[in-house]
Amino acid sequence: MTAIDPGCTVARYLALRLAELGITHLFGVPGNHLGPFLTTLRAEGDVEWVGTPTEGGAGQAADAYARVHGVGAAAVTYSVGAFNLLNACGGAYVERIPLIAVNASPPYEQWQNHRALGLLTSHMSPRPESNLDVYRQVTVDAQVISHPGLAPGQIDAALTACLSERRPVYLEVMEDLWDEPCPEPEAPIVPRERPFSARNQLMLNHAVDAILTLVEEYPGPDGRPRPIVWAGEEIDRFRLGGRLTDLVEATGVPFCTTVGAKAVVDEDLPQFHGVYNGGASHPDVHGIFKDWATCRIGLGAWSTSKNLGGEQCVGTDWVMAANGGVSVGTSYFPDVQLEQLLPALQDALVKAYGTGGLTADYYAEAHAHHRPLSGHHQALSADHQALSGRPADLERHRASLRTSGSRSRHADRRRLTYDGVFDRINHFLGQETGDDWTVVSDAAFSLIGSVNLSLPAGGFLSQVSWLSIGWSVGAATGAALAPERENARPMVFVGDGAFQETCQEISTHTRLGLRSVVFVMDNGHFYGIEQMLVRPSYYAERGSAEPDDPDTADPDFYNVLHPWHYDRLADVFAGRHTPANGVTIADTRDLDDLLDRINDPADPVNAGPLLVRVRLHRHDYPRAMAYKVPKEKENG
Repeated sequence: MTAIDPGCTVARYLALRLAELGITHLFGVPGNHLGPFLTTLRAEGDVEWVGTPTEGGAGQAADAYARVHGVGAAAVTYSVGAFNLLNACGGAYVERIPLIAVNASPPYEQWQNHRALGLLTSHMSPRPESNLDVYRQVTVDAQVISHPGLAPGQIDAALTACLSERRPVYLEVMEDLWDEPCPEPEAPIVPRERPFSARNQLMLNHAVDAILTLVEEYPGPDGRPRPIVWAGEEIDRFRLGGRLTDLVEATGVPFCTTVGAKAVVDEDLPQFHGVYNGGASHPDVHGIFKDWATCRIGLGAWSTSKNLGGEQCVGTDWVMAANGGVSVGTSYFPDVQLEQLLPALQDALVKAYGTGGLTADYYAEAHAHHRPLSGHHQALSADHQALSGRPADLERHRASLRTSGSRSRHADRRRLTYDGVFDRINHFLGQETGDDWTVVSDAAFSLIGSVNLSLPAGGFLSQVSWLSIGWSVGAATGAALAPERENARPMVFVGDGAFQETCQEISTHTRLGLRSVVFVMDNGHFYGIEQMLVRPSYYAERGSAEPDDPDTADPDFYNVLHPWHYDRLADVFAGRHTPANGVTIADTRDLDDLLDRINDPADPVNAGPLLVRVRLHRHDYPRAMAYKVPKEKENG
């Protein structure tokens, strides 16, 4: 029997376990039920408390922290705080983020009073399990801790589940338990992986054989195999970037990533052919992935609307290895784990085709195959002509992304567009800045526009399935504080409507002295992506440059926002010793000048967070969304 250590309490036990997991920052909004734990946390000194203006912002910060570090945590108070944190936990559950949600509840005595007398105190519900029941829907383990002797086992079980399942867990702790004695932590918390048995080895062998058969069944016209790997979110979640790199370097096989796995490995790898997200892909990438490659091998990729970009299904020439199984064409192999599949597939491909045997530049091959022939009688199909206009090789494709955003040489001031901004930022990140950056992209046009930025491994964060607008602003805090990226500045892209949801989190950037740059994409104060989803023909209608011009076609009334001067919020959040700055940009010269200032360490705009209001035309949208706009009505 484990003896109770009078020197250890439930609060200290949890604080020690969080520190053991390498958590350096705990995000949240305090309440009286949480106070005793935070006092103990500070006394221990290993985990720093980061108070945020909102529980949602705390959850977003913990989510991003976990994406970078491997696990994160947020703490709130009962009901009023917990229900605000719920959205972030829902997103973390869907996107497989190990997030620990701590909910401090009323003391045991008050619950007994409720049972006996029906007495409700602050934040209590007549349903004692209301918080628990809700969190059971978005966690892999949810515990109510009401007995100090049982607390260590419950805490350990939840944290083990969090690490093992890579999903959120929930710990509800009654206030009067924090200072109760309990045993010290014993064995370390480690993830419990599924056992790999002889049956698993057999299933793995069958899956790998099926993948090789698929590759052979779908050769190119020259008879050579022409596969392409589609690396996805689980490569990131299971920390398999190194194994992915080993596979593509050993075999030479070209690969793309999903949006959610962007920059999971260095995008300068010679095998990297771009980010594929269905109809919203760069046209060059879409052509290579769907038209030139003859089979697609999804490794850790999820079948989501954002990843497939308007496509509703995958075909029989696809492999999809995710969620603990592998589908190969119409066959399915359950209980095949990605961690075992990658090295086994690498060995099999090397054995079948030799080291580097699948090395190819699909851009060069496609260009050579489809280029116009000499003579007067070689008529080209429309598809043929489209392919012939694509870059001559992979390096020229990459160069086109880098050089298209170089400094404007035009004396005139050209109005900013989504594509113009992201092209210019791509050049800045690749060839001008001396800082390290973590790009944090919000949902909608900001995410679509940032897909083709060329970034190093770990340099991109986004929420690509849950898509809670405004996520990026709070997430930037967690990204900046994670030990692995603490020297990188956050660069946030967020829509104006999304920013209105979470703008308070700039206060945390300011308080902590984060040198973030937050680009608020102000497209005339309305929800651009919602308009694209419900009535994309709006974007094909003619309009003038200003949203308030009577000749400009109106968006649907419910998509219109109240206009804000976003840059002026910097003055609201700035303090005497905590500077923040705000600027508005509307044309190419403005953007060039701003990037020069960001690149100057002595410029005051770099002393703290920088809010940048980017003024855009209401009818503008990223070129990647053109597939949704009716072409017969497009205004060229």
